[in-house]
Amino acid sequence: MLSIDPALLSERENYKFLIGSIIPRPIAFVTTISKDGVLNGAPFSYFNIVSSNPPMISLSIQRSSGRQKDTARNINDSRQFVVHIVDEQNVEKINKTAANLPPEQSEIELANLSPVDSVRISVPGVKEAKIRMECSLEHSIALGGSDTPGCDFIIGKVVQFHIESDIYENGRIDPRGLAAVSRLAGNNYAKIGEIFEIERPK
Repeated sequence: MLSIDPALLSERENYKFLIGSIIPRPIAFVTTISKDGVLNGAPFSYFNIVSSNPPMISLSIQRSSGRQKDTARNINDSRQFVVHIVDEQNVEKINKTAANLPPEQSEIELANLSPVDSVRISVPGVKEAKIRMECSLEHSIALGGSDTPGCDFIIGKVVQFHIESDIYENGRIDPRGLAAVSRLAGNNYAKIGEIFEIERPK
């Protein structure tokens, strides 16, 4: 077995080890609004649950040469955002939003996604997602990096859930109906695949 000190590696080499090892990763498609009113959308696979009381999620948004991405800047400015679950039906459109666009151009328009008004916040979501979560900013922490921070770690509180009725029954979400996709390394994604059950010890 290889044993490697990450301090001796470049950022790119550490990145490749992390994204190749920590798989599969859920993908959040995040919509935000800029100060100029542009609806921004971008996918992030450094994404997970933080708490269920209250419901909170986390995003880690990597910086480029110390510069904040539009999503992080918009969240810090407006303190609101919408998280959507990426699935087999919308992944192609969502992938288009990963393009590097100037702040004044909307990825939502580029990908032909359909904005839909939120209930509790002013940031719209998109209709193409079976699940979306309206969020308010709970914490934003600049982390990592050597001279300047390497990422913005965002914790959001979910203030409203939207779940397609076809995939919801008796308080549970049908994983096959949701058909969420996950991120692997490179250009690779994964579907749900085989589901198996193991009873947890008492």
